[in-house]
Amino acid sequence: MTQTLVRTTSEPHPEIKERLLDAALIHVAFDGWSDATFRAACRDAGVDLAVGRVICPRGGVDLALAYHERGDRIMLEQLALEDLPTMRLRDRIMLAIRLRIEAIDDKEAVRRGSTLLTLPQYAADGARAIWTTADRIWSALGDSSDDINWYSKRASLSAVYSSTVLYWLGDDSEGNEATWAFLERRVEDVLRVEKMRAQVTGNPVLKRLFAGPNWLLGKVRAPGAGVTDEHMPGHWSEPGESDEGVRGTAAFRPR
Repeated sequence: MTQTLVRTTSEPHPEIKERLLDAALIHVAFDGWSDATFRAACRDAGVDLAVGRVICPRGGVDLALAYHERGDRIMLEQLALEDLPTMRLRDRIMLAIRLRIEAIDDKEAVRRGSTLLTLPQYAADGARAIWTTADRIWSALGDSSDDINWYSKRASLSAVYSSTVLYWLGDDSEGNEATWAFLERRVEDVLRVEKMRAQVTGNPVLKRLFAGPNWLLGKVRAPGAGVTDEHMPGHWSEPGESDEGVRGTAAFRPR
């Protein structure tokens, strides 16, 4: 016990969390991301329970979120090896989502995590995790939007990613081919909607009709784009700033 305490008190918390996560995975299939799994992980990893509580105050919930974070890290590492500038935008998006799903090595852990993070008390954590994944993907793909597009892109990608993961959980096709076909259809659906939206905004009559809403949306800014309060998701442009309207609220712009 003394050796365990010495090790865990001197070891960086991220490393302890990784060890806890590795130890937890063999228990998740039976007990889910529960407190029982958390306690078993502490025992198997040789981490004092009190130290484990400091690192993961909510026990299994925090480990489930750590597992999601691990998937994001693996995806970003793989994306960094790809020649993204030579690819069409739609292909980059599909590649990123595919790499994110392939980074998952335990489908049952994802299933259990999805169930847990849809419970009312954890729904905000689940939504934040998915939004963060979408944000990381867009940032890795070079997105530089700082207006309403920042939000619409991430909202649309969150929906595509979430629906694809749910489809993947029930997919038993060889090589997950059905999942990748589903992903391609979802991306094409978004592109189709964007094409229709471009036609609407390009119509002279409808353009005048939507001048007011477009002006209003043009005041929305992405986090960090001149925002004075870092805790706010955006800000209202001061009079005199550009009010030419948004550059389009497209989630994915076809190339």
